[in-house]
Amino acid sequence: MKEINKIESLIRKIGEAKASGLIDLSTEEDLSLAVMNLVSLEEHLFLTASKTGKGEYFDLLDEVRQSRQALLAKLIDRHEGETWCISKHLLAAAMRLIEVGSKMHSQGKSKEAEKVFAKAYDFYTIFWGLRLKLISLPEIKEAARKEKPWTLKDLVEKLVDCCDE
Repeated sequence: MKEINKIESLIRKIGEAKASGLIDLSTEEDLSLAVMNLVSLEEHLFLTASKTGKGEYFDLLDEVRQSRQALLAKLIDRHEGETWCISKHLLAAAMRLIEVGSKMHSQGKSKEAEKVFAKAYDFYTIFWGLRLKLISLPEIKEAARKEKPWTLKDLVEKLVDCCDE
C-alpha cells in the first residue's frame, strides 16, 4: 500500500509540473544533453593537454568548464548536499556509456550495447528524478543498495519527451 501511495504521489507531481508551465522540459532535455557533451569535451581537453603537453588546452578546458557550470546551473537551481555534483556525474556517466554503447554497436556487439545503453538511460532517468525533485537521495541509495530495476523511468519518459514541443 505504501508503494502505491508513493507512485500516486509521483504521478501527481508529474501532472503538477506539466500543468505549471514553469518547466520547459523539451528545452531542458536539450540543455541536459549539451551539458553531457560539455563534460565529455572537458575530458577530451584534459587528455589532449596531458598527452601533448600544450597548456593552451587547459585554458580551453577552463572556458568549457565555465560554460558547463553556467548551463548546469539552469537545470539545478538549489544545492542540497551534493546534488550539483551528483547531477554532473550522472550526466557524465550517461554520456560516457552512450559512447561505449555506440562503439560496441558499431563493432557488431548489439546485445552488449543494448545493456550499456540501458544503464546510460538509467543514469539519465535518475538525473531527471533529482532535477524534478521526484526522488530523493535516500531513495537513490536504497535503490542502488537493493539493485532493483529503476521504476521511475516510465514516469520520467512521460514527462521528458523531446518531440513534445
